[in-house]
Order: sequence, then structure tokens, then C-alpha cells
Amino acid sequence: MRLKKSSYKTRRTSINPFLLLFLPYFDELLDVLSLKSTTNADGQVDICLAHEPIKTSLPLPVVLDALDDVVENLNKCENLSKASLSFPLLKLNRIHSGLVLASGEGLPWGIATSAFDGLRTSKWEEPDGAKGCWIVYKLPDNRMHELVAYEITSANDVPKRDPMDWVVEGSNDGGSTWHILDKQTSQVFENRFQRRSFKVRSAGFLCNAFRICFLAVRDAQSNSRLQLGAIDLYSSSN
Repeated sequence: MRLKKSSYKTRRTSINPFLLLFLPYFDELLDVLSLKSTTNADGQVDICLAHEPIKTSLPLPVVLDALDDVVENLNKCENLSKASLSFPLLKLNRIHSGLVLASGEGLPWGIATSAFDGLRTSKWEEPDGAKGCWIVYKLPDNRMHELVAYEITSANDVPKRDPMDWVVEGSNDGGSTWHILDKQTSQVFENRFQRRSFKVRSAGFLCNAFRICFLAVRDAQSNSRLQLGAIDLYSSSN
């Protein structure tokens, strides 16, 4: 409540410094979120904005969504280990700030940009996607990335709309020609909001655009749509 009553630009919260012993990369996380930490007179660690609020408001929902995923996985763990605390594909760079084009989208809640907003609670829905559809992610300023892994997250409902077969392609000329990077068939999402990771074995190809062609959904007999919660693309951290 104290946070809500204060100005967004001056908001701050405190954590016990003891927690920092268990979070060795805490400062790096704050830096990514354009936040900073200071130690007050009582020995508590204060967290506040380091730069303009917009620089925090964009990545923060993505990080919180990933934290929700970690907490959910921890609740399913019988034995706590270091691997249990790992973020999805933590050592890779998530590709972001691109432009999105798709074969179709559902308005107003299933727009194409929701596929790449980093949030599993939103979704892209293609009304005719069960027959086959595609979505393109084009990087700004012709930036080049080598795709080494990607994640697809199932949407909130209707499992028969889940993607099952797809092809991931990359382009080094803005989408004029395409090179196959990965193929998947007969993939099944067993749960809602399930995040699944796939490694790209066609390494060494720099791209400034990516296209995913979805060829089949889980049930195309009684359903005409495709939907998914998120697509996350990752390049090497080097």
C-alpha cells in the first residue's frame, strides 16, 4: 500500500540484506530492470528506480512472468536443487524489440504482437490457423542474431488449438529468402501456460528476421484456430 500511495518516480521498497547471500546475481537483475539498490541507515537494502520509469516498465512484466514460472516449477519439485532455481535459458540473450507480421490474428485479445511480448498470460490467436499459418519477427535496424534456442508457451485454454507441427526459418536479407533452422513434429503441450524449450542445431547462420510456419494443431477436425501464449527467441550470450 505504501508503494501505491507514492509517486511512481520516487517509489522504493526495502529487502533484508540477508537475502543477497542467496542471490549473487541480484545487482545484475536490478541493472537489467533499470533499478538500483542502496543501503539505508538501518542496514536495510532499498530498491528504487535508476533511470526513467519507461526503462523499468518494459522489462519488469517479462521478469515477473519468468519468476511466476520459476515459483510454479518449485511447487512441483520434491527435492530443491540449484537446477530448480534456474530461469528459462538464463545464459542466453532474449531477442526483443522486433516488428511482428502474421497470416492472421484474433481481435481484440489475440493480436499477433502478443506472441512476442514476453508474457504467457497474453496470446496470439489465428482464426484459420488450424489449416496452417505463419508469424514473422523482424529485427529493427537490420540487427543480426544467431538463433540458438527458442521457447513456445501454450495459451490459457482450449488445448486443441495448441501448435503441434512447425518449421522455424531465418533470413539474412529481411525476409526475401528463408533458411530452415529447426523442424518439430507431434509436439504436445500437456498443461496450460506450459513453456517448452527447443535448441536450434543449424548454428552459425546470422539472421535479421525469423519466421515460424505452423503446419498442424492438436485437433484440426473440430477446431479451425491456432493459439499460443508466447514465443521467445534466444541468441548466444557471446
